[in-house]
Amino acid sequence: MRSRRAKASAIGTAVLLGSAVLTGCGGDDEPEAGKPAAAGESAGGRQQSTQAVRGAYDKTAEADSAKMTMKVKAGAEGKSITSDGEGAIDFEDGDSTMTITAGGRAVEQRVVDRVLYQKVPGQQKDGKPWMKIDLSKVARQQGADPGQIGDPARSAAYAKAINDDDVSRSGSEKVAGVDTVRYDVSVDVSRLPGGERLRDQVGRTLPMRLWLDDDGRIRRQQIDMTVKAPASGASVAPRQITISTVTEFTDFGTDVEAEAPPAGQVADVTNQAASQGRKQS
Repeated sequence: MRSRRAKASAIGTAVLLGSAVLTGCGGDDEPEAGKPAAAGESAGGRQQSTQAVRGAYDKTAEADSAKMTMKVKAGAEGKSITSDGEGAIDFEDGDSTMTITAGGRAVEQRVVDRVLYQKVPGQQKDGKPWMKIDLSKVARQQGADPGQIGDPARSAAYAKAINDDDVSRSGSEKVAGVDTVRYDVSVDVSRLPGGERLRDQVGRTLPMRLWLDDDGRIRRQQIDMTVKAPASGASVAPRQITISTVTEFTDFGTDVEAEAPPAGQVADVTNQAASQGRKQS
């Protein structure tokens, strides 16, 4: 059985991959994450809020699996695109299935044994409809730890990167019919593994908002960031891409059936993906 830390990292991976289809080009509600703790919140209350946020990934992962939906909004150079995703994730092994609808196209996506498969309508490579990216290999080629695949706010590293001044309880509301408490969080990117490179890409802080249920599990997570990307066209300046990702988890304990596509239908684009990642760093 995988460790709780590895299972929690799978949640971060799901958030990251949900927006992967858009990064080549923000949620409807704009958060105010990153503000100081509410003035009316006592020191003890701030500590409780921090403890709740720090434990959220592990408590969510204890459910083993869940259905998930995502909404990703990305904008650059005055243009924006929104995608909606729906699927399920197994926190035990990190496998997931998702259909992402963007620009009128439905992209089928699977993660099996840390390998990402995507099928984009109308796109083929070498006559094969499925693209394959070995996430562990990409991580190694970019000098990262393959065991820590995930977004910048992943599990144990995320917990170490916040303190009582970084978390504030900001209200309560229902998410998919479930009572939740909402927390605003500001992650100091410099405290994360690879923080210096991450700071060059996303800035000094990573603002997010979490909605936790009575069991301390994540019901909704919103992350807003601005990412530097390579210049396009005749421009020599890097592009600024704003990305807002809202993820919701429901139906904890659901069955997840993720299988790799037939080998004859798959083209490996791992090296191309790793090369693009190095150019952006």
